[in-house]
Amino acid sequence: MSSPTAPPAPPQAAPTGSLVGRLLVRGMLAGLIAGLFAFAVAYVAGEPSVNASIAVEEAAAKAEHAAAHSHGAGHGQAAEPAEEEEIVSRDLQSTAGLATGVLVYGVALGGIASLAFCFVLGRVGRFGPKATAALVAAGAFTTVYLVPFLKYPATPPAVGNPDTIGQRTALFFLMVLLSVLLGIAAVVAGRRLAPRLGNWNATVLAGAGFVAAVTVACLFLPGNGDSVQSDFPAAVLWEFRLATLGIQAGLWAVFGLAFGLLAERLLAPGPAPARTAEAAQAA
Repeated sequence: MSSPTAPPAPPQAAPTGSLVGRLLVRGMLAGLIAGLFAFAVAYVAGEPSVNASIAVEEAAAKAEHAAAHSHGAGHGQAAEPAEEEEIVSRDLQSTAGLATGVLVYGVALGGIASLAFCFVLGRVGRFGPKATAALVAAGAFTTVYLVPFLKYPATPPAVGNPDTIGQRTALFFLMVLLSVLLGIAAVVAGRRLAPRLGNWNATVLAGAGFVAAVTVACLFLPGNGDSVQSDFPAAVLWEFRLATLGIQAGLWAVFGLAFGLLAERLLAPGPAPARTAEAAQAA
């Protein structure tokens, strides 16, 4: 006599009501954990390139002042150095300031991502909480940071023309908005194509459409040619951009893992083997 087999697990139902609030709290907690990890990466990998960038700026300012002083002395005038008062010390910026910014950023994005998780769970494939959290984290990293980074990569502080900061910031957030909207459109298109083409073919087609649409957006949006001065050291710029990419990738990876565990414990608190055994005994 063959032992009864457990029926296949039904698709995970989308959370509603108070469950959404509990998932929101867990998303913010996971964002805090991810923020702590991102702060450690930023302090170890990002701060050296920031310090090198500031040193380059200070050296350029000293050279410019020396040239102006020499020119003024040749005309019988002495150029007075302009002393700028340091409101916040560099040590405080690289420790408490950096930690505050990264942790607030992580908590905020964790809350937003948890709401996206509540909407996606049970609506995109037969994925459990862990897999859905991983998909949300991967999608958020791709649309919110990776795609905009490819068009408008990060630049170290105090680098570039200060008169174009507003324009560069607006272009970056416009690229973020386009990337997120195109990502949502790709998910919706994949869902609608799945019944006719199958999940795999629909996913590949929707992904290809997303890449094509992003490519067109990158071609039509204006460039960012004045973001970095031509004489800025390429090695420092490369290290800074790799560090920022690693910070974002680490933040979203840790969030996906942490939130997946927290959501799994909330939505499926009982051990799966015990539930399977109970179902077999009932049969």
